[in-house]
Amino acid sequence: MKKKKKKPHLPVRLNILFFIIFLLFSGLILQLGVVQILYGEDAQEEINKKVNQVTKIPVPRGKIFDRFGNIIVDNEPLYSITYTPQKYTRAEDRLNLARKLADYITMCENTDMPQDDQDHIPECSDIVTTRDMKDYWILINKEKAYSRLSDEERAEMDDEAEYYEVLNRITREDLSEITPSEMEIVAIKRELDQAYALTPHIVKNNGVSREEYATVAEHLNELPGINVATDWNRKYVYGDTFKNYLGTITSSDEGILKDNMDYYLTHGYSRNDRVGRSGLEAQYETILNGEKTKIQHITDKEGNLIQSEVIDPGEQGKHLVLTVDMEFQEAVDQIVREELKTAIEMFPEKNKYMQDAMAVVMDPNTGEILAISGQRYVRGENGEEPQFEDQSFRAIYDAHRPGSAIKGATLLAGYDSGVIDIGQTFLDRPIKIKGTPEKSSYRNLGLVNDLDALRLSSNVYMFLVALRMGGEFNYEPNQPVSFNPEGFDIMRNYYKQFGLGSHTGIDLPYESTGYKGSLLKPGTLMDFAIGQYDTFTTLQLAQYISTIANGGYRIKPHLLKQIREPGNGDETGPVYQSVSPEVLNRIDMDDRYIERVQEGFRQVFQEPGGTAYYYFQDAPYKPAGKTGTAQNDIYENGELVARTENLTLVGYAPHDNPEVAFAIVVPNTGIVKGQYQVNKMIGRRILDTYFELKEKRAKEGIKSAEDLSADVDGLSVSEE
Repeated sequence: MKKKKKKPHLPVRLNILFFIIFLLFSGLILQLGVVQILYGEDAQEEINKKVNQVTKIPVPRGKIFDRFGNIIVDNEPLYSITYTPQKYTRAEDRLNLARKLADYITMCENTDMPQDDQDHIPECSDIVTTRDMKDYWILINKEKAYSRLSDEERAEMDDEAEYYEVLNRITREDLSEITPSEMEIVAIKRELDQAYALTPHIVKNNGVSREEYATVAEHLNELPGINVATDWNRKYVYGDTFKNYLGTITSSDEGILKDNMDYYLTHGYSRNDRVGRSGLEAQYETILNGEKTKIQHITDKEGNLIQSEVIDPGEQGKHLVLTVDMEFQEAVDQIVREELKTAIEMFPEKNKYMQDAMAVVMDPNTGEILAISGQRYVRGENGEEPQFEDQSFRAIYDAHRPGSAIKGATLLAGYDSGVIDIGQTFLDRPIKIKGTPEKSSYRNLGLVNDLDALRLSSNVYMFLVALRMGGEFNYEPNQPVSFNPEGFDIMRNYYKQFGLGSHTGIDLPYESTGYKGSLLKPGTLMDFAIGQYDTFTTLQLAQYISTIANGGYRIKPHLLKQIREPGNGDETGPVYQSVSPEVLNRIDMDDRYIERVQEGFRQVFQEPGGTAYYYFQDAPYKPAGKTGTAQNDIYENGELVARTENLTLVGYAPHDNPEVAFAIVVPNTGIVKGQYQVNKMIGRRILDTYFELKEKRAKEGIKSAEDLSADVDGLSVSEE
């Protein structure tokens, strides 16, 4: 008989232990459920009791220098009073703060103050809007304001609609209760209301006196959120000179531009940041703006600030070194003004529509703009003296018919397309196509070749090139001609290779490409070939002549030479980036064609009979180029009131090793026998000045920014 095995039994104590553990887990689960269901929101609030928020503080903007290191745009320090609101602030709190601050600063002009103490202080009406006054009146007369709504009206509106209805019921009589001293408070409150949470907002930085600055600083403990700081404003060292291209920045009230708000916000800008509005300030905004100081704020759940800490000190904006020579720029402006004035005053009646003159000077080998000028002569009225306005933007905005200055492009189009060859001769006599007006040169020039056509400026030679481009090789006087409108496309495509009729690529937010005529006829193609149809800007003409001067490379014109790291004081730091010449296209034709036109341009300036010979025959720097005259009729209310001419001049020097090129446009000159050749006078004086400055600087050992960079060891160049 087998023995039965004893079944194993767990000790009673172990069972009790497991049971206790089970009870504990059950209780824990029950407690977690209670916390989650009944006290979940309270627990989450405790978790969120401290909130971190990072704000960004603007740093001083980068400065702008000319090619020789002279400061053009600086930062002028200003006393500033700022307001940094906490996360949640009430209108009543801002009103109380405005009342306290009004005891220490003046926002608006006050008749009780001495006039000398009110410099730069605007009138309250220039700051405060009717809406600001209504908001203030409601805040101090809340019960009276809302009593104007019936219970039935209030029952049908939400809080926002209710407030707007109250606003509509505020009368002029109500607003007349606001005293002049209260207007100060309204003006301050207006600024406080515009501030964003934990972001410094400028309350006042224009005309802050030392006394105001010191007094506010002494009472900061009773002015929550108010601080004193040193702000800055842009200072244009050369006044209006070149300012059209430097551009402007917005004020702190304007903040970022609304048209590009999404762009700015996604790139770390605050709504009240000042940004470039135009010109180079806008073109290089992200470089000049710098890296903001980052401050981390810790607030409690009510939005009260507990602690602030700088987590990134930021970096001042980088400096721009431009290609422009400001001494030369000032000289060019002065030359243009003087010659424009002389031409107008010499023939005041004939030149009554003459008011502008533009000039662009650049390095044809690099595309660097050395000077760019546009001056307007404003005639005095009622006995007032005439004045000049700097309107240099017209050199890239305004397009005009250039006349014969573009005949070099016409010849090159003719060579490359095969309709003429080097040495081709034509008889210069009037051209008459059946049913159209006669066209001619300024006189019958007889038998001329291609070089003569440039030197003497033969229109007829270019007319015959144009007719051939349009398909007519056997012109007969007073007979119809064969014509293919594709000749326009062919000619324009050649012109675009030189930058005529296309964007030059200059580093500015905007440039005009000119007007393209739409009437495609043999006569208009002939007009096009002598620069009397399509219109071009002065900058386009400068790019065109530079392309011929350098042997056929169309180079992108540019105003930026270098980007530099911030330095000490007025000095620039190491080079961050240098701008290299950028070739947009190479003229796709035989080099001998370009060399032929270069020789023709040399003869225009240096050989007897050349249309610019009289003005440049004794120039030691061996210039070359082309003159131009284009008819330009003036209409008013659809009626022809005057026939005028555009005078142009393009050129470069020296002809065998070009280092400077220029284009000049003087529109709407009167047609006068013995007309003062203002274009040629401007051109001669500009070249004289350029080479005189070059010689003077060589003797003085003055070097450009590029030369200075080469002399400094350890400068790092990095690309963006």
